[in-house]
Amino acid sequence: MSNIKKKLYEIIFEADTRSGKLFDLVLIFLIAASVIIVLLESVPGNSQELKEILQKAEWVITMFFTVEYFLRIWVVQKPSKYIFSFYGVIDFLAILPSYVGLLFTGTHMLIIFRSLRLLRIFRILKLTRYVQEASLLWRALKASANKIGVFLFFIVILITILGTVMYLVENPYNPGFSSIPRSIYWAIVTLTTVGYGDIAPVTIVGQFLASVIMITGYSIIAVPTGIVSAEMSGSKRKVLTNTQVCPRCLKDDHQDGAVYCSRCGERLND
Repeated sequence: MSNIKKKLYEIIFEADTRSGKLFDLVLIFLIAASVIIVLLESVPGNSQELKEILQKAEWVITMFFTVEYFLRIWVVQKPSKYIFSFYGVIDFLAILPSYVGLLFTGTHMLIIFRSLRLLRIFRILKLTRYVQEASLLWRALKASANKIGVFLFFIVILITILGTVMYLVENPYNPGFSSIPRSIYWAIVTLTTVGYGDIAPVTIVGQFLASVIMITGYSIIAVPTGIVSAEMSGSKRKVLTNTQVCPRCLKDDHQDGAVYCSRCGERLND
């Protein structure tokens, strides 16, 4: 890696240097500004002058993100790793709508492409890479995925059973429970304590079962929260301060003091 590439890599991908921190702060500011512009553009009744100001500001930010995107591709050893990574896709989606809108402006049949401009809101997802707490939450969610998956599978079975039982109880007397799928929909709404009120049991047995489901719903909601909280408590004890990103495979979260990447063995930048 040449000296220029190495320096740019440290600025763009690393966060433990003064230049890297400054770059991250500028990027955070522009991401926030871009989101604010998107919000303001959706407000009806904006004057033509304000629209022009917002449009110019949007293009300035878009050009910055475009340069940043191609610089990221240039400085990494394997560009495809970045291009097809999660944040690589987000970075691409952040700049694509503006250019698509430019190419198809005024084409009535292709007016649907204008809706792609709403994808600029994805820029706000890039903020999470700079927040250590967000990284901690993400690791906890990943660690909890299997447990939550089993729990959700149990919930699917439970609502299927409850919906079927309510259909058998209510269908002869209540047209709202016209089918098992509709009864399952009611069970989901009730178990999650949303309670739209579009369907309600009328029999005593049905109302009793509904009361049990409502009470059960409060305890069920707490289960995923407890799983994630337990994982977060464990993750806090092993939070890493190393912000180095492998220049070859773009893996982060290395152990403090690591010299080589734990995934591909590439030497990390000093």
